[in-house]
Amino acid sequence: MATTLLKRRRGAGRPRGAVASLLAPSTLFMLALFVWPLIVGIGQAVHGPDGFTLDNLRTMTGDSQFWPSVRNTVLLITVVIPLQFAFAISMALMLRARPRFSQLWFYTWVIPLAISDLAAGLVWLSIFSDRGYLNSVLHDLGLPTYSWLSYQHPLTVFLCILVAEVWRATSLVLVIVVAGMQGIPRDYEEAAEVFGASYWQRLRHVLLPQLRPSLQVALILRTILAFQTFAVAQALTGDNFPLLVGETYHWYTSLQNADVAAAIALVVLAMSMVTAVVYLRALRDRTPGGSAR
Repeated sequence: MATTLLKRRRGAGRPRGAVASLLAPSTLFMLALFVWPLIVGIGQAVHGPDGFTLDNLRTMTGDSQFWPSVRNTVLLITVVIPLQFAFAISMALMLRARPRFSQLWFYTWVIPLAISDLAAGLVWLSIFSDRGYLNSVLHDLGLPTYSWLSYQHPLTVFLCILVAEVWRATSLVLVIVVAGMQGIPRDYEEAAEVFGASYWQRLRHVLLPQLRPSLQVALILRTILAFQTFAVAQALTGDNFPLLVGETYHWYTSLQNADVAAAIALVVLAMSMVTAVVYLRALRDRTPGGSAR
């Protein structure tokens, strides 16, 4: 009996070692690519010639472009994220209805996934520039042209960047939402329809609650990537619409000050983490058997 118990105890210890060996590569990967660069970045942001200092943070906040870049980044995210999710959910619902050529529509909509940020910005620059396609069409129609990207027109500058970002990144949300809808059985919707639920009631009380995990992942991922928006705005407007990541790039390359660049990068990281926590709490499952219990 004692021998049997000893064997069982030895056997019970093996899964722990197997789990540790399986987790070791991913743990080392996270330490090498996230934890260590984070430690180095924090140290660089608060380190000076004489040791610990807050001069880099003061230089960052005292820069004339820092607060406008914070404002523009928050404004862009606040507007672009709801638009992208509205478009992505609408397109996914249309694909779920299985219209004709639905596969063709899907592959057409995800084409921007294969285009880099800078290339997307250059595409829309050819449309919105003074001699771009949009002004050419307006001229051919006998309508007045417009300097869409001029620094004198901040509203149209923002709208041009917004249109480019919605076109470029909505496809990422669409793919995640479509994948989430593939795992939702149609039986629930059919049962709700039998009991007289309207389309909007089925959407609100049946489909969207089951889509919550996919929406949560898409929302966190898309917001984190939106904080990193830089190439599209840079290609369209240069420095006329400063963003946080653009300021990081400016301090690191043009001003040759990696310490201030690290401080701005930490601001982007902090804002990303705060929004991720807010999303996780706002979209958690509050049902009696859910994770919020």
